[in-house]
Amino acid sequence: MAGSAGRRTLSGGIFLLSSLILAATDAASNEIALREIVVTATRGPQAIARSGSAVTVITGEEIARAGARTLNEALRRVPGLDLTESGGTGATASVRLRGGEPGQTLVLIDGVRVNDPSTGNGQFDFSLLVPTGIERIEVLRGPQSALYGSDAMGGVVNIITRKGRGEPRAAIAAEGGSYGSRGVQAAVSGGDPRFNYAISLNGYDTAGFSRWGHRIGRLRARHPWPLENDGARRFGLSARFGFSPSEDVAFDLGGSAYVNATQYDAAFGAFPDTPSSSVQRLGQVHARATVHAFDRRLKNTFLVYANRTERDYRSISYYGSTAAPVTDWSKDGYVGGRVGASYQGDLSLDAFGLLTFGGQVERETLTSTSQPVLPVPGLRTTLDDAVQTTRSLFALHQIALAEHLNLSLGGRIDDIEGADRFATWRATLAYDIAESGTVLRASAGTGAKAPTLYQRLDPLYGNAALSPERSFGIDAGIDQKLFDGRLTLSGTLFLNRLRDLINFQSDPSCRPDQPFGCYVNVARAETSGFELAAKAELIPGRLGLDIAYTNLVAIDRTTDLRLARRPENAARIGLTLTPAPGLVIAPTLVLVDARYSAAHEKDRLAPYARLDLFASYEVSEGVSLFLRGENLTDARYEEVKNYGTAGRSLYAGLKASW
Repeated sequence: MAGSAGRRTLSGGIFLLSSLILAATDAASNEIALREIVVTATRGPQAIARSGSAVTVITGEEIARAGARTLNEALRRVPGLDLTESGGTGATASVRLRGGEPGQTLVLIDGVRVNDPSTGNGQFDFSLLVPTGIERIEVLRGPQSALYGSDAMGGVVNIITRKGRGEPRAAIAAEGGSYGSRGVQAAVSGGDPRFNYAISLNGYDTAGFSRWGHRIGRLRARHPWPLENDGARRFGLSARFGFSPSEDVAFDLGGSAYVNATQYDAAFGAFPDTPSSSVQRLGQVHARATVHAFDRRLKNTFLVYANRTERDYRSISYYGSTAAPVTDWSKDGYVGGRVGASYQGDLSLDAFGLLTFGGQVERETLTSTSQPVLPVPGLRTTLDDAVQTTRSLFALHQIALAEHLNLSLGGRIDDIEGADRFATWRATLAYDIAESGTVLRASAGTGAKAPTLYQRLDPLYGNAALSPERSFGIDAGIDQKLFDGRLTLSGTLFLNRLRDLINFQSDPSCRPDQPFGCYVNVARAETSGFELAAKAELIPGRLGLDIAYTNLVAIDRTTDLRLARRPENAARIGLTLTPAPGLVIAPTLVLVDARYSAAHEKDRLAPYARLDLFASYEVSEGVSLFLRGENLTDARYEEVKNYGTAGRSLYAGLKASW
């Protein structure tokens, strides 16, 4: 059945791509002057029309027009991206690209890796961030390890913070609403050709609702007592400074700090609605120097960076019957650190293209402590200062052949101290027909994800003999602009095959002192499907349309069953209406197909439709009132089994800038 589903997916995708190609032939006179620039696809500025990669750009202006309260809401507009939250604001938020695992998505802030080395799978928790001070987000889909190394098997999310420009400016926003929620944001920025700065901060507090069982009828029937609320508090600060003493030299210094303190439910035992709590902190800094040489034919970029993640959990657990429960607390703490330095050179070869090359060294550390509820005598649960160092070399050659054809070929070698060395490659093709606004593109490459420090070295579950997870991916697509650029259509077919995936299980290769099992390379998977996107200016200046759709077949090839938390169909339809000067109304409809919450096709979650609405009115120059309604259909749904989601919610606030 999985095979037939995959064939139907490819057949449907081919039909849709063919339709786009036919549309392109009808647009031969459509001259497109504007060429959007991206920086993630090739580790440097490149016109998106010359990139053979599937990349989506979300600008800060688009985030503001949609009224996104969290970064999660902003990312849901990307085709091929699925995001799950474990029970509302402040809960763990995981991103999957093209059906990959959350730890197989590399997350960058201003080009600096921020994936959490203290977690079991190395994933980044998107609940830490809010869309304040963001200039743009670039989401690069498909294996990107040839450019970025480990973790980039499914793709890359690059969050680019705002750079100060022009006269000094300031902005502030405040809001309040449902579930006892309130938040504030502020930002200042400015700059000239020599110096620029941008600083932003935000704070958010909510009383929340019970993460376990909220608005889930089957659970409330079994557990009729009142549920305790799980609140959250979040704080964020980011700053970026730039200095250019000359046209050939520039310095960039940036940093950020985020804190997320939240309550959660253990969701097991006789009383799953528990008053447990966690605090998560992320701090990161970087310094970058750019020096041009040889009449600007060679661009040298030097980067040093450091980040640190701390996660502390205090969990209460109830065992036994409801009449005679056993109560105890457990405390767990994890500290992950990363320090690195890199060099990148971009050498112009004139008619022979552009050669990008460089190297990187990175040191990751992990310390963990655990005080379990029911300690086992002689079982070690503390990991002291686990360390691994990765040294990498990479190169990418880009060349334009004739007038329309753009090719790239790149590769990378990552050498991890005490673990396997691995090599990856990637090739892209883009055929850009500017006269008709058509871009045909294709890419192929390999991905790899090194075992995390926890998977390799944890004293209870680790396996030092683990090999990297590996993948091969290929995609082909078309981007078409019509009606003088007022309509943009995109379609992409993709296929990924993954092997040596790391699972936790009881296995003969586990050590004798690992009675519960260990991490082993055992799993295989395949993901395929197609992505569609459309942006249209239906009535110039009055009505805009934004659609994203993903069809995904994600199969565990060891069982031929569907992978968990991957809907086969998901769509987002957004409108932006400007019925009068200063008034913006933006409704959004989200449609998500049925999916399974657990492996082996267990715990089926029902499909759902959710309607949101954002409205903003500029009462005077630089001052706006806004109203946001979330889940106006009051849909009852779960993204993770037994974890509730917010019902119909209303928020109102004020924004001012000067």
